[in-house]
Amino acid sequence: MTDKDAPGPLPRELRFLKRLVTALTGVMIAGLLIIIVLLVTRLTQIPEQAGIALPETIALPEGTRATAFTQGQGWYAIVTDTGEILIYDAQTGALRQRIAIE
Repeated sequence: MTDKDAPGPLPRELRFLKRLVTALTGVMIAGLLIIIVLLVTRLTQIPEQAGIALPETIALPEGTRATAFTQGQGWYAIVTDTGEILIYDAQTGALRQRIAIE
């Protein structure tokens, strides 16, 4: 091997480009790790078992817990954990209808 075949130092622009590519690779790896960690922590959180916030005028029957809630014009519908849909009047809070889910 002669001196003509030996590689010389890289030009300044190529050294800068090499450092830039290395830095960007490190940033991409760090960003990907952060995204993976956030996904794992968010998806493994246990949802709160506190139930659903209901209007104060509605009182559920003893021993039932709301699993879903919706409202229409003049009424509220609550699906309970006992397999019923309870429909309440929005003005008075009185139970209008009770539907068993089969």
